[in-house]
Amino acid sequence: GDGGGTEHEMRSLGSGFIVDPNGLVVTNNHVIDNANEIMVILGDGTELEAKLIGTDPKTDLALLKVESDRALPHVSFGDSDSARIGDWVIAIGNPFGLGGTTTKGIISARGRDLNAGPLDDFIQVDAPINRGNSGGPLFNMRGEVIGVNTAIYSPSGGSVGIGFAIPTSIAQTVINQLTDTGMVSRGWLGVHIQALTQEIAEGLELADEKGALVTKVMGDSPAEAAGLAAGDVIRSFNGKTVSKLKDLPRLVANTPADTDVEIEILRDGKSKILSTIIAASDNEQKILARTDKKTKEKAKLGLALAPVSHDTLARYQLDETTTGVVIVDVAQDSPAARKGLVAGDVIVKVGKTTVGSPEDVVDAVNRAQKENGKAVLMLINRKGNERFVALRFA
Repeated sequence: GDGGGTEHEMRSLGSGFIVDPNGLVVTNNHVIDNANEIMVILGDGTELEAKLIGTDPKTDLALLKVESDRALPHVSFGDSDSARIGDWVIAIGNPFGLGGTTTKGIISARGRDLNAGPLDDFIQVDAPINRGNSGGPLFNMRGEVIGVNTAIYSPSGGSVGIGFAIPTSIAQTVINQLTDTGMVSRGWLGVHIQALTQEIAEGLELADEKGALVTKVMGDSPAEAAGLAAGDVIRSFNGKTVSKLKDLPRLVANTPADTDVEIEILRDGKSKILSTIIAASDNEQKILARTDKKTKEKAKLGLALAPVSHDTLARYQLDETTTGVVIVDVAQDSPAARKGLVAGDVIVKVGKTTVGSPEDVVDAVNRAQKENGKAVLMLINRKGNERFVALRFA
């Protein structure tokens, strides 16, 4: 300020790297968030003013552009998918504002989920990454960038020998979209899913627990157009395997809107291929929808049941449109209690049978015990959210 003004200048330091000779610079979104002015200082000390092209808070990436009258030195991308645990890597950055600093280490883990959002898929490295390294490149031994250093796990603020990088398999898609349009659009499928547990896999008579189990298909969604239904297990999406729950949101989000995709599912034990056109996600929640927790069920279920009536609707404050059979009591220490079922939950389906009366539930459970013997699957509606519960027979 000039002469006794009270303006404070806040400075934020971070790292970045140039990805093309025309001056496109990649960094972390949190490094430049809310900045009025962004200066890029090159390795030789040259200071250049940077324009912000676009940001993607979900992956914490930002793209800047600097003007220079000469072609700028730049880095090239490698294939982060082929990087393996134990590979040597080099992290470069500007920790504590000290200037260019290089640290080396190995990849300690892949596919780390830091609960930062549905798209988490970090490379974990043991190369020291300190504050200020954020946004810098992570190189493989061929000198190719395979990640963007983004987060340190640190109780104290200093490096504790664990760092995380966004793999370039994710970063490149984001950078390309920011370069083309200044924004990132993500695909939306429109399903609610939950993880397959051993009991649920047995209830569905599946050979393994790979895939994502559909619990609900949203109206007017690409999933509805594809013909997906609750109980389907999604095994692959657009040619890529879905082995665990977390794979699906990431694959869907990284698919541009208006892409024709094929979805391989298991339904009634048979493999089917469905196809649809992916829509654009308009908010965080729509990337795929929530992932629900899991549960289980048994012959002597420990349940007291009642039909849907004025009385049960009022007693449990259920929506007028509720269909199914209402649980009015759960015996202590019963399979149903152990799986977290409570009075007021509504059973919508037992196995593949839609139920409308307590007798329907009893018949369907008895049938399931004869046919399967291990577990029965129920679709439970709790306050509008549906999820599958697998109860193991005694």
